[in-house]
Amino acid sequence: MGTSYHVKFTPTAQLELDKQQVQQGIDRQLKLINQGMSTYIPDSELMRFNHAAVGEWFQLSAQLCEVLDLAAQIYRSSDGAFDPSVGPLVNLWGFGPEDRSDIPSQEELQAVQQDIGYHAVELDCKKSIVRKHRPLYIDLSAIAKGWAVDRLADYLLDLGVENFMVEIGGELRLNGQNAQQQAWRIAVEKPQLGQGSAAQILALSNVAVATSGDYRNYIEKDGQRYSHTIDPVSGAPITHTLASVTVISPLSADADAWATALNVLGPDKGLALAKKLNMAAYFIVRDGDSFVVRYTPAFEPYMVNL
Repeated sequence: MGTSYHVKFTPTAQLELDKQQVQQGIDRQLKLINQGMSTYIPDSELMRFNHAAVGEWFQLSAQLCEVLDLAAQIYRSSDGAFDPSVGPLVNLWGFGPEDRSDIPSQEELQAVQQDIGYHAVELDCKKSIVRKHRPLYIDLSAIAKGWAVDRLADYLLDLGVENFMVEIGGELRLNGQNAQQQAWRIAVEKPQLGQGSAAQILALSNVAVATSGDYRNYIEKDGQRYSHTIDPVSGAPITHTLASVTVISPLSADADAWATALNVLGPDKGLALAKKLNMAAYFIVRDGDSFVVRYTPAFEPYMVNL
């Protein structure tokens, strides 16, 4: 997945586990997920579907069908703000597996946008089949890490582990308590490179949390900074004042995808939708040289006074 992962769990007298065996189990899970959903592995299951013919039914694994179906639900609920078919735009702007040194032209953007739109994916997860009605290129990078976090959480729960933290590339799932027998403490980072300080501390147990922001993954060309988050409507990186958004949800896959969707929508539309859906979301918005914080009522119970 091009990133690091971190798993921490608290052993108990009633549960003795071999760390090396747990490590091996985690690695097996991640390799399977990567082989299913990576756009960097040419023969991954997702890439084979991306290269499949338009209109042709493609046989899926149950796990990839589940992720594609969840992505479809969030695509509809976010009115297209979360769109896994933006892969060609991600690549065009230089954020995918292909290197690119120049800014795409308007003509290139218009040509690519003709093949964007996740509604052109038709799924039947009872039969584990999928087909596309236009030449789509699906990129699951905004949901697959969260989904992988949930799978590692399931693996630990199956082993009998009740107190753990799983993190992949910043997407987290927290269960039970930490070693101090408290809710896990997680920091929402201030969106300033090199600062490493907390904007807010959260107390979390039996939930997942994900943050999407424009302050880490970006490119600079001709003195202009371009965020890695692409707006499916404009075909270009987002330009609004939302610096980061953090979402808390029962599952990491949901938190991961919704953080991206709200980030695309921006500070006003994103906050309004999060409130409408009773979602726990925390927005850090640029205001000149400073930041303004906004959050939904559902987020407040998780906040710890700094």
